[in-house]
Amino acid sequence: MQKKAEIMDSSAMQRALTRIAFQIIEKNHGAKNVILAGVRTRGLPLAQRIADKIGEVEGSRPNVIELDISELRDDLPRDNQKIISFPDIPSLQNSIVILVDDVLYTGRTVRAGMDAILKMGRASRIQLAVMIDRGHRELPIRPDYVGKNLPTSQSERVCVNLKEIDGFDSVIILEE
Repeated sequence: MQKKAEIMDSSAMQRALTRIAFQIIEKNHGAKNVILAGVRTRGLPLAQRIADKIGEVEGSRPNVIELDISELRDDLPRDNQKIISFPDIPSLQNSIVILVDDVLYTGRTVRAGMDAILKMGRASRIQLAVMIDRGHRELPIRPDYVGKNLPTSQSERVCVNLKEIDGFDSVIILEE
């Protein structure tokens, strides 16, 4: 794989996350009942950053939970069926849960994320926030909050790099 192009640098990513945070506040009339659910691996730090920004604006930071959806994916092989447990999570009753991920592609990760949320309890609403929406959906899923719409070809791969994991922030497209 070769680096094709940097689509977003650190500043552009920060602006996108700030915009998403403000849109969440506006759409939900504040963030009182909001819980952010970050999909492991890169969705979690993005959810933390959005929660921090909401906290700055609203004076109260929403809870963030980590979703490990690996056992709920329908497009990955499973070695064995594990019982999925969700320790130390706040009640989802009457909450607006915002599923956060880095890239929306086929929609299968989001479907698994919604399954995980539904196993935890009944939220009043589930919304979706993604840094990049690249299209090519296989399921009828549409994000509520998008950092950047990025039409791609099937032969391209979008990589979201985060300082918490990769040491730097950027979004790049790789040609496969």
